[in-house]
Amino acid sequence: PLLDRVLVEKILPQAKSAGAVAGSRLVEKILPQAKSAGGVLLPESVASRTHEGRVLAVGPGRYSRDGERMPVSVQEGETVLLPEFGGNQVKVDGKELYLYRDEDILGVLKD
Repeated sequence: PLLDRVLVEKILPQAKSAGAVAGSRLVEKILPQAKSAGGVLLPESVASRTHEGRVLAVGPGRYSRDGERMPVSVQEGETVLLPEFGGNQVKVDGKELYLYRDEDILGVLKD
């Protein structure tokens, strides 16, 4: 799986604990639209920066202090609301992807 490959190649050598990796979500940011609903081209200064992303992969979840696996709050394929800053950028196959901890994701956006 993609997340496993990213974790092994990029994150594990830098991670201090397996818990930091287990709670990771691999997210691709969604670019803002360049046109309005009416077809008008929007200048970059008007188009808001994107704070949404699509979850490509999730880790198995962190362990609680009692040693039990905690459930993950987002699933693959969901669109999530992201903080303006944060996440660890990784490049996979030339794409800029981001790793977020479960607690950093602000919410799940429904269609």
